[in-house]
Amino acid sequence: MTMNFCSHCGNPVALRTPDNDSRQRHVCLSCSTVHYQNPNIIAGCLATYGDKVLLCRRGIEPQKGLWTLPAGFLENGETTEQGAARESWEEARAQVDIDHLYGVFNVPHISQVYMIYRAQLTTPTVAAGEESLAAQLFSEDEIPWDQLAFSVVETMLKRIFEDRKNDAYPLVTEVHCQALPNSKPQNTIDDELLDLPPLAASAM
Repeated sequence: MTMNFCSHCGNPVALRTPDNDSRQRHVCLSCSTVHYQNPNIIAGCLATYGDKVLLCRRGIEPQKGLWTLPAGFLENGETTEQGAARESWEEARAQVDIDHLYGVFNVPHISQVYMIYRAQLTTPTVAAGEESLAAQLFSEDEIPWDQLAFSVVETMLKRIFEDRKNDAYPLVTEVHCQALPNSKPQNTIDDELLDLPPLAASAM
């Protein structure tokens, strides 16, 4: 993510390699604060009830109007399991019992890591939350495959239907760098470096 101004003093920042570091960081040209930016954790659930899986139709960008698993950014002070259960409630009014970690997906081009838990719905009653247009349970032959929001969702759905045949659900770990054909463009990181003189000092 491109950064223009320091959140500490409000002055401009530039990309620099701080002392004792090997990567470019946004460094304040005035107070020398180094702004570290790290990947975001996305926590979510692949929740089932009987032979059906829960999907939400996104009510916000990116991918508004397409179907996804209930998932979102992990909040400070919560575990990934808590975040996955919270997102299930916020997006689908779904109450879930977390089973186990089912998928870990690195998505480096947007600096995100997905952690998807297998979960069981305690009741089949679901409804659209604030960020969803709809929430619905789907059997395998009802999945809207051509209307899925993200490649992670497609992978997880295909995996659970395959794993059911063997009644075994091993952890899935993958790197995803490609969007689905129907996906809308997302913002990417601006990699252009500024050519400015080095700073005398930098501080965390």
